[in-house]
Amino acid sequence: MAGPLSHLRVLDLSRVLAGPFAGQNLADLGAEVIKVERPVKGDDSRAFGPPYLADAHGEPGTESAYFLAANRGKKSITIDLSRPAGQDLVRQLAQRADILLENYKFGDLQRYGLDYATLSKRNPRLVYCSVTGFGQTGPYRERPGYDFMVQGMSGLMSVTGHADGVPGGGPMRVGVPIIDILTGMYASLAICAAIAHRERSGEGQYIDMALLDTAMAFLSIQGMSYLCTAEPPGRIGNTHPTIVPYQVFATSDGAVILACGNDNLFQKFCKAADCSELAQDARFCTNARRVQHRGDLDARLGEIFARRTTRQWVALLEDAGVPNGPINSIHEAFGEEQVKARGLRFDLPHPTAGTVPQIASPMRFSATDLRFETPPPTLGQHTEAILQELGLTADAIARLRAEEVI
Repeated sequence: MAGPLSHLRVLDLSRVLAGPFAGQNLADLGAEVIKVERPVKGDDSRAFGPPYLADAHGEPGTESAYFLAANRGKKSITIDLSRPAGQDLVRQLAQRADILLENYKFGDLQRYGLDYATLSKRNPRLVYCSVTGFGQTGPYRERPGYDFMVQGMSGLMSVTGHADGVPGGGPMRVGVPIIDILTGMYASLAICAAIAHRERSGEGQYIDMALLDTAMAFLSIQGMSYLCTAEPPGRIGNTHPTIVPYQVFATSDGAVILACGNDNLFQKFCKAADCSELAQDARFCTNARRVQHRGDLDARLGEIFARRTTRQWVALLEDAGVPNGPINSIHEAFGEEQVKARGLRFDLPHPTAGTVPQIASPMRFSATDLRFETPPPTLGQHTEAILQELGLTADAIARLRAEEVI
């Protein structure tokens, strides 16, 4: 069956990651997504490399891995939005769209007559989603915003990394641009909610998404801990602020993660590791006591884990039903049997590279399962086909191309 959003058309004016990631989610769900890019250069992320995807001959190509990560399932059309003729094309596309995604700076699209107030007059059913660093209101609304700076500004980096005073201590960003990605995820959810509202009311609406808002929401339990105590939590590396043991331990040849989320799991671990006396120790018999005496327990467990290899610990704890896992490289992660069984890595045909590898969406449906058929587009790959659907003749398209509108 077709995807759950196969009845929808999306006009994606966004670039780089947060907006494009939302657009890719909608494409994965079956929506037709038309990506509007600048002529010649296209989406900024096309130049974010190396690495680049190798071409069909194995030579370095021009498609960046960054771009390929967030633009699967889309059609690409190149339009110069600074030109009146280009603006008119976008207005025509928006009139036929259900959803519009954009991440221009505050007020930019209003100058071109491509803002929500203007476009919704011609298409009142339009769901229009803006993604910016700081939103459409407040004193920072005109500032540019990027994932890294928002990770720092939000306090996320203050709770990420090893504590001050230990080797490698200090604030640390998350290893992927997680605020961009999460903003894309929240935008996807908000868009689907707006479409559900439109089904009842017949009316579209405007969605205001901000990186900083997302980052603050993402603080979750750490943010709530501060609100409840007025004490900012600090960095504690690979340990958990309120669960012990829930951390990394060094083995004789590497490291393993132990995740005892409750007292029963801690007792199972102690039995499997032949240290049942720890479960009976008054300092460690409950999670609250283990948190209080974290240092003493860490020292004892450190000695115990050093006696076996990572592979031995993983096998032993798996048999005992104790949550655990190795710290894989990304290469090792893609080699995990569970990753292979779930089909999380797959290939699509690509016009210049032959094939392009992709990471599957984690969404799984019983009745409308997702189908990945269209690779990330080359720049302007679908320009003529999209304009023909708008009713433009070959001569009109040639004229726009000669005038560098497309």
